[in-house]
Amino acid sequence: MKFEDKDVAIVSGGTSGLGKATAELLVKLGLTVIVFGTDKVKGEYSSQKIGTEFQQVDVTDYISVNQGFARSLEGGRKLRIMINCAGIAPVEKTISKGQAHTPELFEKTLKVNVLGTLYCASQAAALIATNKPIDLDGQKGIIINTASTAAYDGQMGQVAYAASKGAIVSMTLPMARDLASHGIRVCTIAPGLFETPLVDSIDESVKKTIKAQTPFPPRLGKSYEFAKLIKHIILNPMFNGEVIRIDGGLRMAFNKKS
Repeated sequence: MKFEDKDVAIVSGGTSGLGKATAELLVKLGLTVIVFGTDKVKGEYSSQKIGTEFQQVDVTDYISVNQGFARSLEGGRKLRIMINCAGIAPVEKTISKGQAHTPELFEKTLKVNVLGTLYCASQAAALIATNKPIDLDGQKGIIINTASTAAYDGQMGQVAYAASKGAIVSMTLPMARDLASHGIRVCTIAPGLFETPLVDSIDESVKKTIKAQTPFPPRLGKSYEFAKLIKHIILNPMFNGEVIRIDGGLRMAFNKKS
């Protein structure tokens, strides 16, 4: 994909972790990169450091997302790339201390992870579809969503998280098929455990066990490795309708002590 002067890439959840690493890499590709996030102070500080722009957007609010896109594309800018990294990872069992799963927590997880992805992806698609093709294949842009290996081998306490990431996995192929006639590709990345603020709270003994179970390399992933996969998907037009695991070959086993 060859980019033009006013081409824009937007990264939701781009103020830290996987999203921040992705935003940094996209800047190096010569794109104007805009980060969507809810924390204005953190977002503006992060953007200043890595050379992106920041828009305060609540991905669970359709209107907020719409306004974020409108502000981002002022001055004749064109959206080419939408990367969805915004998400939360709560932990609560189906039954905890004799009590049923908190309905509000399950609902919030679906709102942030599933509706947030859908709102950004669908509105981005409508904007990308208005672009002129950028290559001989008729490609106009790409959308990359973030799921998790929890969609396949979720652990105890991940019922809400796994459900939300499983939904993103399931959306990938139909979304790619929906947008094919518009010249828009869609892929999803399903990362394992990466060294990000999202997993900082995990007990070190648990991290050690996970590293030992990972075939190779026996460690947690690095954010820049996730970003490198984003880059490859963007630059390789044959990636479409696919969910790609990036986890060092780790397949999480059932752990009764979780």
